[in-house]
Amino acid sequence: MFREKCGVRLKILVLNSGSSSLKYQLIDSQTEEVLSKGLAERIGIVGGGGHINHESVCGSKDLDVEMADHEEAMEHVFELLTNSECGAIESVGEISAVGHRVVHGGEKFVQPTLVDEAALTEIEKLSQLAPLHNPANVKGIRACIHKMPNVPQVAIFDTAYHATIPDYAYMYALPYKYYTDYGVRRYGFHGTSHKYVIRQAQKMLKAAGVDTDSSRVISCHLGNGASMAAVVGGRVVDTSMGMTPAEGLVMGTRTGDLDPAILVFLAKELHAIPNEIDDIINKQSGLLGVSGVSSDMRDVEQAADEGNRRAGLALDLFCYRIRKYIGAYSAAMGGLDAVIFTGGIGENSSSVRARVCKGLGFLGIAIDKEKNKTLKGPADISDAAASVRVYLVPTNEERMIARETVELLAKD
Repeated sequence: MFREKCGVRLKILVLNSGSSSLKYQLIDSQTEEVLSKGLAERIGIVGGGGHINHESVCGSKDLDVEMADHEEAMEHVFELLTNSECGAIESVGEISAVGHRVVHGGEKFVQPTLVDEAALTEIEKLSQLAPLHNPANVKGIRACIHKMPNVPQVAIFDTAYHATIPDYAYMYALPYKYYTDYGVRRYGFHGTSHKYVIRQAQKMLKAAGVDTDSSRVISCHLGNGASMAAVVGGRVVDTSMGMTPAEGLVMGTRTGDLDPAILVFLAKELHAIPNEIDDIINKQSGLLGVSGVSSDMRDVEQAADEGNRRAGLALDLFCYRIRKYIGAYSAAMGGLDAVIFTGGIGENSSSVRARVCKGLGFLGIAIDKEKNKTLKGPADISDAAASVRVYLVPTNEERMIARETVELLAKD
């Protein structure tokens, strides 16, 4: 039945949850026109300040509202989509399908998946691997099922794009049985975002005369959750996040790379149980833990500018970790053609981009200060004489999710 509908105009609702944000778009599947879109920010942030910016072809609305969790945020999204002044639809019945970003698919989900109760149960089981995201994803899916019981729900997994990583890059140096018995390995995340911006960058590189079949690109998705990917010829060869999203870069509330023995030490000193250690790793650390100010980079940058020493340290640590990964991935790929900045911080903080690129001239990286401050993506913000291109590319995970949603359902 859905295949028969594919010749007509479909309205695909795409939900993209971050650890403290929720992006949504209502997309025309044929033209890829965005009929309505919005961003809910500071979900679950201590002190509130929640805000939803909503836009549609019919109007726009800014809503200041505290949101305790993603399920509460979704209720406001439904209200805005059907609002008589700023909504793009009269009722949720006009929505043809919903594409849900789900962070962790483990080894079970390696392709877009039509969600039924069995799939939802498996996604819930994977929450231990992505405690900040999968629970929110499940709440969003259940809210949509409750509101639209006959509308197809499709899960698109962040882990899928990283399936090309070689075994020596995804294996951990643990007893091999932990991989075979429990699936302990590097999976990687933000796959939909990395996939989208890499394709955009390849177009820019091709226009610059670079052979994209062998191009070496580092994608930096920097937001409340942050990750990097090393990509050769469009195929991921390494990525910073691991079995869970906690590994790699410093993030809003996550530790990033950490000596594992520290966790053993803390467990003994604090007499902590696993759930308490998990809470430290995923909810108390990162920018929030170091700065003592906030998990939001905007708050941290403001505090650092005002002379807050710990906020300045958090900012330095965040940028240093990215620089270190750029050096490591350049070595892993045997060279570098381009670096991409994307994500909420990567796209909007010229200060972070400048800090990251400072001192990387030996790799051929140099940015144009004026371009970095003034240009919006997609744009080349590198210095004209630099041998490595630095691209600012706004991500569009929603468009990728909508495409994959329609492609899956058209097969049924």
